Amino acid sequence: MTVALVTGGNRGIGLEVCRQLAAAGHRVLLGARDLERGERAAAGLDGDVTPVALDVAEPDSVVRVAGTLDELDVLVNNAAIHYDTWQQANSADLDVVREALETNLLGAWRTAQAVLGLLRRSGHGRIVNVSSGAGQLTGMSGGTPAYRVSKVSLNALTRMLAAELRRDGILVNSVCPGWVATDMGGPGGRPVAEGAAGIVWAATLPDDGPTGGFFRDERPLDW
Repeated sequence: MTVALVTGGNRGIGLEVCRQLAAAGHRVLLGARDLERGERAAAGLDGDVTPVALDVAEPDSVVRVAGTLDELDVLVNNAAIHYDTWQQANSADLDVVREALETNLLGAWRTAQAVLGLLRRSGHGRIVNVSSGAGQLTGMSGGTPAYRVSKVSLNALTRMLAAELRRDGILVNSVCPGWVATDMGGPGGRPVAEGAAGIVWAATLPDDGPTGGFFRDERPLDW
């Protein structure tokens, strides 16, 4: 059975990714900063779903969770904070930017490093970095600076890891779920199930699938 770890899995897109992976027969580890919230979220899902206390911004938390795992095939780096629509780059609070980078970039980075041995052992490891069109350099505009910079950086990490891990059979891709109606995205977006589907696609790619790409709805995006 394929084992998948989803960070930020207790709500929104992460929760729906957990739901879809579990429905497809995968064993899912639902990561949540607050274990009680994770337990409540997992209780509402069918299939093999186990909540784990995981705060990707805290190195000790990441190391602790990684140390409890015997196997892992898929890492979905979904946890993210600070969709800072109230800011502009020319006057941004750099403490907010730093916090966004700590979770959205470094959190994904440290989690990938912590479980890399397990993904290598799997023989068909997958890393999916949940990114955003807001992180596309093509057509980049102003506003939302902390979030944008963190997602541009996450995309760069995707490219580097994909190149370095190709020989290990680990596929690494960024996926933009689109504008989805969640707590972060706000009302009016597409259904969360549609946004999560592309992430699940990347998490379950065949061994000859793409790596080092940026996708939305299984279609390539410009960087």
